[in-house]
Amino acid sequence: MIEIIPVDTPSLGDRSYLGTDGEVAFVVDPQRDIDRMLRLAERRGVEIRHVFETHVHNDYVTGGPALAAATGADYHVNAADPVAFDRSPIEDGDVVEIGPRTRLRAVATPGHTFTHLSYVLESPDRPPAVFTGGSLLHGTTGRPDLLGREHTGTLARAQYASANRLARELPPETDVLPTHGFGSFCSATQSEVTESTIGMERRANPALTRGEDEYVRSLLAGLDAYPAYYAHMSPLNRAGVDAPDLSAPRHADAAELRRRLRAGEWVVDLRSRTAFAAGHLAGALNFGLDGNFAIYLGWLIPWGTPVTLLGETPGDIAEAQRELARIGIDRPAAAATGGPADWAGDDKPASMPAATFADLATVRRHRPIVVLDVRRDAEWRESHLPGAVHIPLHELPSRLHEVPDGEVWTHCASGYRASIAASLLAAAGREGDVVAVHDDYDPNAVILQFAAGGGSDLARHLP
Repeated sequence: MIEIIPVDTPSLGDRSYLGTDGEVAFVVDPQRDIDRMLRLAERRGVEIRHVFETHVHNDYVTGGPALAAATGADYHVNAADPVAFDRSPIEDGDVVEIGPRTRLRAVATPGHTFTHLSYVLESPDRPPAVFTGGSLLHGTTGRPDLLGREHTGTLARAQYASANRLARELPPETDVLPTHGFGSFCSATQSEVTESTIGMERRANPALTRGEDEYVRSLLAGLDAYPAYYAHMSPLNRAGVDAPDLSAPRHADAAELRRRLRAGEWVVDLRSRTAFAAGHLAGALNFGLDGNFAIYLGWLIPWGTPVTLLGETPGDIAEAQRELARIGIDRPAAAATGGPADWAGDDKPASMPAATFADLATVRRHRPIVVLDVRRDAEWRESHLPGAVHIPLHELPSRLHEVPDGEVWTHCASGYRASIAASLLAAAGREGDVVAVHDDYDPNAVILQFAAGGGSDLARHLP
């Protein structure tokens, strides 16, 4: 019996796969930290003989070259992809025999990229399955705009054709096994679905239920910003990258932390926003491990800036280091564990007020404040607080000068990005003027509460 084991990377919203017949195994779209796949194969007592890439990834550094080198597996990458490493070239219609009763057939599915491939698993031991990478996802498709605006329209129509090709050629019981779509910004829209089949997608996926023009219009209208670090992923993946060095970074004492802050380097506090607000090293930035740590750090940091990590335990440092390696940020400059008193040395730790939307509604009736909304454009268009200043978090580092003077209350949808924004403002000299709203944004409740007694025109702010 063929077993397919998903290997999730929730922090990036992606899923890799290991398939095995009990003796040999294959892997689809591995993440860079290949030790997870190696342990999985070892536990099952199987040999990895084939590694498949659906496309040259834009949202993470692949572990394909390293996994193939470590196992001696054949590394299957589209023959048309201009890569700088040895691979087993594959193209539309090619079939790879995995074992005596299992094979994978390549199907060209351009749209997310021009050279995207899907792989159909065919075996008499189970219904078919298709590894769709960034093509047909659960309830949506991969976004077509990552290769540049000039290609977006062409790729959107190719994505429509590819999704319909899979739906046309594969039986309804075929399992749909995408790489993206679990929170990745490579997905055109987000879905809560974790399992699907071709039959289910035929009934629910916009690429299969709408006409081409309607699908393309809707797809393009819904696209929002994607992380800036994506620009570095494709070149790294075309070049081929080794497995990361995940050994512990060197320890930094309080004096070194101060030197690094003065040099303009990033010192990143990995603790929760609540812990950060209660006390932190002045000048440190709060990217908590309890949120999309790597996505937002990679999005905001000037590429190549040295990073020093602050965590409560060595395990926190190791987790953050692994997350960063997945997006090509290797070897933190240094690290320190403990708490603010350890990191500040002779200096006094800083703190930051935290609040709720109820607090915000009360305070703005008694004194003038600046409400800074750091959500993305699409979120702002859906609804926003009357009178708020809108600067998306990913634009804030270059637009700090646009934040009005005075007391600033930062907010997002949950508090995670608000804390990042508040720490950026504090590090830029606004410490003492910043309050982070650690609260969930429920538009109907919050906007009505915010404007109670204020006589504002609410209609244009509600969803």
